[in-house]
Amino acid sequence: MDSKQIGIEEVKSSIRDVIDFPKEGIVFKDITTAIKDPAVFKYCVDQLYNYYKDKGITKVIGIESRGFILGSALAYRLNAGFVPIRKPGKLPADTIQQSYDLEYGTDTIEIHEDALSNDDTVLIHDDLLATGGTVCAATSLVEKIGVTKTYINFMVELDFLKGRERLDEKYEVYSLLRF
Repeated sequence: MDSKQIGIEEVKSSIRDVIDFPKEGIVFKDITTAIKDPAVFKYCVDQLYNYYKDKGITKVIGIESRGFILGSALAYRLNAGFVPIRKPGKLPADTIQQSYDLEYGTDTIEIHEDALSNDDTVLIHDDLLATGGTVCAATSLVEKIGVTKTYINFMVELDFLKGRERLDEKYEVYSLLRF
């Protein structure tokens, strides 16, 4: 697809719904069908870059694992560092952890305790906002480190699950697509 033909509706229509994944009753929004198209991938990165380019971002945090995809590309474009938040046991040095509830269970994430400093301006990126459990855990980790300026971003937001309502109003939240 030619990037000149790409817009929000084309990106939305390129995302596949997977029924009953990872559990019965869940309709999973699969972004891999969108980002495999170079024009769609470029459009998404460019849109996010344009939104954040003047905000002084020094670190982009990507939440495992799909948050690594656009998060790292966005960090590159913003000339910022990239910091992964991962599931337990995946990071090799000292970490801090936070547990949280998902729409279909519980989980824990962690970050290297020396990944950020309190003078960083951070952008937390994940592929999708559903109930907000993962991103709330990520903001808790960032706050534990002492970061005071944090933005939050998603490629996709599922409005009907009201995850945005769980986030503290002090955070500016931007989602490229909303369903």
